[in-house]
Amino acid sequence: MDNNIKTKKSGMRDLTAGSVPKNIIAFAAPLFFGQLLQTLYNMVDAWVIGNYTDTDTFAAISSTFTIVFLILGFFGGISQGGSILISRYFGAKDYDNVSKAIHTNFLMAIIASVISTIGGLILTPHIVAWIDIPETVAPHSTAYLTIYFAGVSTVIIYNTGMAIMRALGDSLHPLYYLIFSSILNVGLDLLFVAHPAFRWGISGAAIATVISQGVSAVLCLIRLLRTPGFAGLRFRELHFYPRLMATVLRLGIPAGIQNSVLTIGNLVVQKNINAFGKYAMSGYGAYSRIESIVFLPITSMAMSVTTFVSQNLGSAEYGRAKQGARFSIFVGMISAELIGVIMYFFSPQLISIFTQDPLSIEFGVTHARITCWFLFLLALAHCSAGVMRGCGKSLVPMVNMLAFWCVVRIIYVTVATRIVPEYATIAWAYPLTWGLSDIVFVFFLLRTDWVHAFEKK
Repeated sequence: MDNNIKTKKSGMRDLTAGSVPKNIIAFAAPLFFGQLLQTLYNMVDAWVIGNYTDTDTFAAISSTFTIVFLILGFFGGISQGGSILISRYFGAKDYDNVSKAIHTNFLMAIIASVISTIGGLILTPHIVAWIDIPETVAPHSTAYLTIYFAGVSTVIIYNTGMAIMRALGDSLHPLYYLIFSSILNVGLDLLFVAHPAFRWGISGAAIATVISQGVSAVLCLIRLLRTPGFAGLRFRELHFYPRLMATVLRLGIPAGIQNSVLTIGNLVVQKNINAFGKYAMSGYGAYSRIESIVFLPITSMAMSVTTFVSQNLGSAEYGRAKQGARFSIFVGMISAELIGVIMYFFSPQLISIFTQDPLSIEFGVTHARITCWFLFLLALAHCSAGVMRGCGKSLVPMVNMLAFWCVVRIIYVTVATRIVPEYATIAWAYPLTWGLSDIVFVFFLLRTDWVHAFEKK
């Protein structure tokens, strides 16, 4: 196998040498801008639906994201396990195992595509019924989810391809593909939903998403197939390597379970929100779009620190791994809270971008002004989880987040809303459970020998 691949030309970045802050910022910046574009075109989805359809349709699209992530979250977690392994071998300069891990990860993505398509189409009507979506909203939610899951393989292949490139330190090419898919998605949204010749409503938004993700998946495939040496994809080499597959599953299944079970917890919360009616659903949906902006520095740092820690531990650079963890957590917390302050003062104007209904705006502003002061807690949790996954301790964030973000959150919402039946009671569930999980994360970061986790296993 040709291992003499030029990292500069390929876009790959070795994070085991050079300035720690510069490396992390250089890697995280394309992730941030890529996610910003992705968030913006999701916001365009919401804006087009909110301005060219009615409140029922907007409430429907607001309720679908949690359902989509219920299935995608599990397989996304497993893919994340594969990317951690790729980063580790790349940092150790073990190029033969890098190639094997890439092909194992991609084959698992193909299997996940089949399972997600079938499972999503079967489960959609049952989940829509279970979370008590109002009768006027349910048909729109079902229509969107049916189209989305019919084309969900495009999303999985696209995300897997980007995860492989990022694991090798290449965050630029995923950014290019996100730029293209974002522009395409916006154009198709305006055509299928807003243009008088179509006006397909929520179905048009779903079709636009599937097409744009499909084009991006093809671009990722072309990139991987054309990459020479150990970092390339060869269909003839797609088969499972038992030892690598076991490690991928050990690293990825905890993240997958965490994603799915947390989503079930969020569905319970969504069910309680639905009980306040379509205006609460619409307001929370609009707030979620605003909150997704806050998530950008958090997720960028969390994704960056996972790759950084994994590469450096693979290269036995323990001091660099710790320095990178501290830097990423600090930057994530400061960035999130600065945006949170802005969100507090401008939440009415921001919410009104997506819905003009006064009652919906009121619900959205209530949620925003409760959670915005505590977003640094959310950043601490996600960045700490990124460190734990990067060092191979995937069980720590899984157990911690399930305990507090799922079990405690469900108990709190179920009990507290009966005692104080107000929407604000639900909003307080988030900072409460973020803070509790942070206590556990700080303990593991400060009191355990996490830098030697891979070696001990």
